[in-house]
Parts: sequence; structure tokens; C-alpha cells
Amino acid sequence: MSDFSLAIIVFVATYLIIISERLHRTTAALVGGTLMILLGVLSQDVAFAAIDLNVIFLLLGMMMIAHLLGETGVFQWIALKAVQIGQGRPIPIIIITSIAAALASALLDNVTVVILISPIMMFVANTLGISPIPFLLILVMASNIGGAATLIGDPPNILIGSAANIDFLPFAANMTPPVLFSLLTFIPIAILLFRKQLDVDDDHRHAALLLDSRDVIKEPGLLLQTSLVLVLVLVGFFLHGALGLEPAVIALSGATLLLVITRRNPARFLESVEWNTLMFFVGLFIMVEALVSVGVIEELASYFLTATQGNMNVMTMFILWFSAIASGFIDNIPYTATMIPLIEAVGDAVSIKPLWWALALGADFGGNLTLVGASANVVAASLAERAGYRLTFGAFLKYGWVIVFVTLIISSIWLNVRYLM
Repeated sequence: MSDFSLAIIVFVATYLIIISERLHRTTAALVGGTLMILLGVLSQDVAFAAIDLNVIFLLLGMMMIAHLLGETGVFQWIALKAVQIGQGRPIPIIIITSIAAALASALLDNVTVVILISPIMMFVANTLGISPIPFLLILVMASNIGGAATLIGDPPNILIGSAANIDFLPFAANMTPPVLFSLLTFIPIAILLFRKQLDVDDDHRHAALLLDSRDVIKEPGLLLQTSLVLVLVLVGFFLHGALGLEPAVIALSGATLLLVITRRNPARFLESVEWNTLMFFVGLFIMVEALVSVGVIEELASYFLTATQGNMNVMTMFILWFSAIASGFIDNIPYTATMIPLIEAVGDAVSIKPLWWALALGADFGGNLTLVGASANVVAASLAERAGYRLTFGAFLKYGWVIVFVTLIISSIWLNVRYLM
């Protein structure tokens, strides 16, 4: 059997196991990645090189920082303030959270935003006596939408900006309108989808409003230390290009600095890390690299691009929708890297500017399709699991496809009006 066939069989089988939940998603991903190596689809060197250490160490550093912040009680303080501002009603809280998450994800990476805001949303839900799953779904989906607006909001955007020579401001100017329209449409749809799960009884609402937010701050000194380090890390993220440092290095530096100044036990510090999430990404990176290496993604994309016969309108819509579907099931970074040379090849004959925007919108918005569509989704699921709640593949897909469909319709209209008509 060819490597091409083996890669497809292992990848599809792994995803079916993840969807069916016969095995934990981390176990399934590690089995799939290991099989790709043992069956000879990938060499050991290529497989290990495929593991994106920038993603792994970024998550590691931010999880450690977020854990120390959590020990101070600041997440509970913010949550109680949000409850009080919204008068204990989930809908105002959702609106505020969606806008804040989208804005933050445009300036930072959406994984960092989810790590920092998820504990707040879970405490809000517990205070109101409802499941945190709707809050977490809304948080990650708003983050994925907002991250599409800028070059630094989502990794595929950096690849596209570099290949197409698009700077920060022109990128934001072209992507912000569809992102803004998508966010404004997303909020009422999310409220409609989750309205039954967000019903809070009066007893819980009144009890939440009576809580004193001042009582939850446990260690003011630690709060000051972690807050200062977090500010430095966030500034570093924003300036990482000018500094010549990867976000992962900045996050790890912040976590290391906190270890030194707080003199905490490193063993306890590391217990806070979601190792399940990190190992899931290790397996996923290896499996996706196998698909890329044997040419599965390139074969699919080339076939469909050829089928469009050079029609710019058809090519643009194909890249938008195909990218969204593909990014819902494989990591959007290698997918984007594979599509870039194909789009550049098309550019020999026609102007390809609409294709770049279609690729960015499809790859970014497609992350809302499934649980494994974006790194932020997996992080949220792991945080929920640690708190005793399950965010399943099926539950994510149940709501995710609606959001992706609506945001792609908006993107299609924008691309046609702005570039194709």
C-alpha cells in the first residue's frame, strides 16, 4: 500500500475515533502520529521537525502564568464584576465577553485570550448555577472571528502577509469589515442558539449579586507581581516582530521570571500545565505533516483549482469555502502554507488579490467548525475537562457549523462586493 493511501487511512481513522470518543482525543492523536512513523509514512526526523515548538511553548508559558494569576483570585474578581454589570443576566455578559475576546484576539493570539478568559467564564457560570460550556463555546468562537482581523491575530495571516507582501495596516483595513460584520452577526445568533442553556433562576442571580468581589482577592502581592509580568508579556507579543523574538520565547520568559520572583515550587507550577492539550498537538502536528508530505492536501487543492478553469469568481469562492472546511479538520498553518504556492502559480495569469483574502477568511473562520479546527478550541476543551465538564467534538460541531456557514456567507458577499463585482 502506498504512503499516500496509508496517510489517508490513518488520518481518517483517527478522526473517526476522536468524533466517536471511543478513546480520549489525546490518546487517539498520539496513536495516529505514532502509526505515521511506524508505517514509514514519515521519517522520525521529519515527524519530530513537524512539531511546532512555537505553539507548544507558547501554550506552556501562558498556562503557567494563567495558573499563578488564578491563585490570586483575580479571575473570580473580574467574573463577579461582569455579573454585577450585567445584573446577573447571561446575555449582557455574553455581549461584553464576545466583544472583549474579539478585540483582544485581534491584538494578541487567540490561544492566549482563551487561556486568560476561560477561568473567568467558568466562574461566572458556576456563580449563576449554569453550565460553562455555552460560555466557553461563545468565547472561543468570538476569539477565532476577532483574530482574523490582523496579521498577528492568527498564524495563517502572518504566512499570507509575508507571501503577498501585505503590511499590518493594509491587512487590517481589508479584513476588519468582514470580521466586524461577522462578529455583529455572531452575537445574536449565539444568544439564539444557547438561549435555553442560559436560563438563570432568580435565586442564583440574586445570590450572585450579593457576593462581595473584594473578598475573592487572596494574595495582593502575588497579584501585583503576576500582573506586571503579564503586561510585559502582552507588550512583548505586540512588539515581537520588532524584538526579533517568537511569542513562545516571550511567554516562557515571563513564566520563568515569575518562577524566580515568586520563589514558587516548580513542581507545583508545572502541575498547572494542560499536558493533555500539549500532547494532543504533538500527535496532530505529526499526522498533518504526513498528509502534507505525501501530497494529499496539494492534490485536493490542485484538482479543484484546475476545475475552476481560471474563473476568478469561482476560484475565490472555492478557496474561501474549501479553506474553511479543510481548516475545520486539519491545522490551518500547514494548510495555508500548502495553498500559498498554488495561489502564487495562478498569479502568473491573473490578479490574485481576492484569492489572498479568501484564503485568510476561510482558514481563520473555518477554525470554528470543529473542536480540532483551532488551537484555542482544544485549549478551552481541556480547561473545561479539568473543571469537570466535557466539551465534545459533536457538541462543538453542532453549533460550529452554523457559525461558520453564516460567517462564510458574509465573507462571500464582502469578497464579491469589494473585489469581484
